[in-house]
Amino acid sequence: QVQLVESGGGLVQPGGSLRLSCSVSGITFSIYNSGWYRQAPGKQREMVATITSGSSTNYADSVKGRFTISRDNARNTGYLQMNSLKPEDTAVYYCNARFAFSIGDVYEYWGQGTQVTVSS
Repeated sequence: QVQLVESGGGLVQPGGSLRLSCSVSGITFSIYNSGWYRQAPGKQREMVATITSGSSTNYADSVKGRFTISRDNARNTGYLQMNSLKPEDTAVYYCNARFAFSIGDVYEYWGQGTQVTVSS
């Protein structure tokens, strides 16, 4: 079975840093696009950063210049390095993996989420 497990969340002060990890099993992660998403209380889920199987990246404007997404295909692991954290970054962070065999045959998997709290 496919499993994605996030880790690395926690409580950090404004201006601090955290590195989130996403351990993937059950799929050939190297051929999947991947991303990080977050959801704060009372708000919609939003894209934070994505990375394709070819390592092209995209970031939400709110995190550009502060966050870096990466992947280690040999270890089936994705990462999100978060620097200069702000209270507005507080949310549950989810990783995902996505692959489209064809239109209408899309496989997308999600982790359980990890809490990030930025507070003084």
